[in-house]
Amino acid sequence: MNDAVVSHGHASIKKGSKSFALASRIFDTAMRADASMLYAWCRHCDDVVDGQIMGHGQIDNYRDGQVERLNGLVEKTRAALNGAASDDPVFAGLARVFETHEIPHRHAFELLDGFRMDAEERIYLTREEILEYCYHVAGVVGVMMAHIMGVRDGATLDRASDLGLAFQLTNIARDVIDDAKADRIYLPTDVLIEARAPTSASALKDQANWPAAHNAALALLDLAEDYYISARSGIKELPFRCAWAITAALKVYREIGETLRTRGFMAWEERVSAPGHRKMWLALSAMGPAMDRKSVTITERRQLYARPIA
Repeated sequence: MNDAVVSHGHASIKKGSKSFALASRIFDTAMRADASMLYAWCRHCDDVVDGQIMGHGQIDNYRDGQVERLNGLVEKTRAALNGAASDDPVFAGLARVFETHEIPHRHAFELLDGFRMDAEERIYLTREEILEYCYHVAGVVGVMMAHIMGVRDGATLDRASDLGLAFQLTNIARDVIDDAKADRIYLPTDVLIEARAPTSASALKDQANWPAAHNAALALLDLAEDYYISARSGIKELPFRCAWAITAALKVYREIGETLRTRGFMAWEERVSAPGHRKMWLALSAMGPAMDRKSVTITERRQLYARPIA
């Protein structure tokens, strides 16, 4: 194994997401390496499209050439998955993970389609439209991760997608003001109108409008909760360490939304997150549900997003 490729993956997840890095440490060595390499490719593509480094420090003119950069990623991804040799650890790692776990190639391009929605400055009018976006930028990542864990049955892959959707809905609620400062809105227009919040980024930045915007964010967190509940059912079919890691990630990420609920709209004065000691406690507390996973209640997926099936 090319250790440099794996080391790059580990460094990427450690720097890019403390929450996911913590959960990934629960996996065995081989699975942790594969999860990290998949993360490194996802993170790299997101950063290239958005003109950031590890999700931060967006350049002012990031829109310039955005579509061209995305098209370049599509070509590099296609080449890597079709067996072209690469000395770039991002694409070498992606190819290895997809080949090892026989992940359908379409899933990589579904993620890139989500980034194209960003490049096209898509406006989301309804909950249904934002759920489609959430699948393409996060739900499909859950599906790819499930393949790494050996999952192949459609029902469990649905639950993996649900977890990704829950994560992204939480992200959107957390980042309402930061996104508005970047002239972006992901809260659906219908949710904003229901909360009597403004529908323009310039108005959302005004702190006088934060209470109404917070109500809209809470509506999205309520929607996320439906997907967190569904995702919990998915651990029943996973091996213990996988169930533990997924439950840990669920608990840690859900805490972000709970923090936003508890602190109210003034939470947006700084980045909403859980302290390190709290994350560690949540990760450790996930061991119990993982050990008892065979008795988990299987909830019905009524009126939840239906992921694309080839």
